[in-house]
Amino acid sequence: MTSPLARLLETRDWLLADGATGTTLFNMGLQSGDAPELWNDEHPDRIRALYQGAVDAGSDIFLTNSFGGTRSRLKLHNAEDRCYELNKRAAELGREVADKAGRPVIVAGSMGPTGEIMAPMGPLTHERAVEMFLEQAKGLRDGGADVLWVETISAPEEYAAAAEACGLAGMDWCGTMSFDTAGRTMMGLTSAGMAELVEKLAHTPLAYGANCGVGSSDLLRTVLGFRAAGSERPVIAKGNAGIPKYHDGHIHYDGTPELMARYAVMARDAGATIIGGCCGTTPDHLRAMRRALEETPRGTAPTLDQITAELGGFSSGSDGTDDNGPAARERSGRRRTRT
Repeated sequence: MTSPLARLLETRDWLLADGATGTTLFNMGLQSGDAPELWNDEHPDRIRALYQGAVDAGSDIFLTNSFGGTRSRLKLHNAEDRCYELNKRAAELGREVADKAGRPVIVAGSMGPTGEIMAPMGPLTHERAVEMFLEQAKGLRDGGADVLWVETISAPEEYAAAAEACGLAGMDWCGTMSFDTAGRTMMGLTSAGMAELVEKLAHTPLAYGANCGVGSSDLLRTVLGFRAAGSERPVIAKGNAGIPKYHDGHIHYDGTPELMARYAVMARDAGATIIGGCCGTTPDHLRAMRRALEETPRGTAPTLDQITAELGGFSSGSDGTDDNGPAARERSGRRRTRT
């Protein structure tokens, strides 16, 4: 059976995804170091409000509050045995919101990195990674997610394990990686490398792309890299709302709704089909993005000079595809929450 997202992709030139989970939840009272997934049970009204904010702003797709929902991540909060339950609840709350939207809205089951380093560099085997992702995927599936959404992955081995788990769960999926080290992921993969990886998977995604990273300019350069690699698969662009700055004890992102509106149009023109925001992106940003996508005629793909002129400079002189960039390095196991 064709998934709702696959059907929507057949009829639309672009789709608007959601924004940041962490930014909204921190504004609701989530404390640094807390597990957002526990709020699916403890504060369901706040999670419904999180989802509703994206829908009201015009998002066609929103991600569930399950980014850190693998057993390994939940173990940090002594909640590993609640993996299936918390993921299922995240999707159930999303289903409630989407079903009353009055238009097609996709509930995408978010699956973030395990936080462990894959073999041979680390102890996490492929089999164990698949097992953890599958447990999460089953909870999201049984809670009513339309599609699974793997995000912020750095290692190709972990991406492949998540893809296999999605297949075993019998679910369509989308998958993004984070390019934040001179145009590469933290484990050294370039945009061209990802485009090649995706097509070699036994269970290929409906769409693939980039999220988070170090800014919207860099992310658009990565999107151009996907297209330069010759990929015709729908591309996802979910860039951060500017650059994080520490102020009055909190991290704030300096990207205005106007800047994110321009980013959204440039992402579409660069070749992205699914466009959203990551860290710092609020419903106000999403409303501006939706309006810009609806009102701005499609244009030619932006040049690198146009990107930097409108969105700011790149964080590095290379996008990694010219082999001028750092080699793979170990990642820290830090928790990322789509802030």
